[in-house]
Amino acid sequence: MGVTVAVLIDAPLEKVWQAAADLATHVEWMADAERIVFQTPQRAGVGTRMEVLTRIGPFTITDEMEVTGWDPPHQITVRHQGLVTGEGEFRLDPVAGGVVFTWSETLHFPWHLGGPVGVSLTQPLFRWIWRRNLTRLRERLTRV
Repeated sequence: MGVTVAVLIDAPLEKVWQAAADLATHVEWMADAERIVFQTPQRAGVGTRMEVLTRIGPFTITDEMEVTGWDPPHQITVRHQGLVTGEGEFRLDPVAGGVVFTWSETLHFPWHLGGPVGVSLTQPLFRWIWRRNLTRLRERLTRV
């Protein structure tokens, strides 16, 4: 499954990067992320590993992730290594009027979660959740 969502955030690139790079605070703007537990002493940069308790409606899953790319102030990539596997990316692109924050994910479900069919069926839901999360981040960063 490949899902990409993006929002324009009317804030300086450094401010948006600071929010994206502060992995511990993602639970504050990601409605589906309930808890982040770091598995490494480091909390930023390539090699950072974490478990994210994710809840979507009545369903919960522990998403095991490792940061595989860290290019300040433009990009963070992760590899999902748990029950659900795949790759995710946050990309920050400065434009007139702020920063375009793009969130892309390519996920793979195991057979007992529907495999490729389960992925296809959940694509619209993930797109809606991730767009809502980015909207929450935008609101957080642009409050006066």
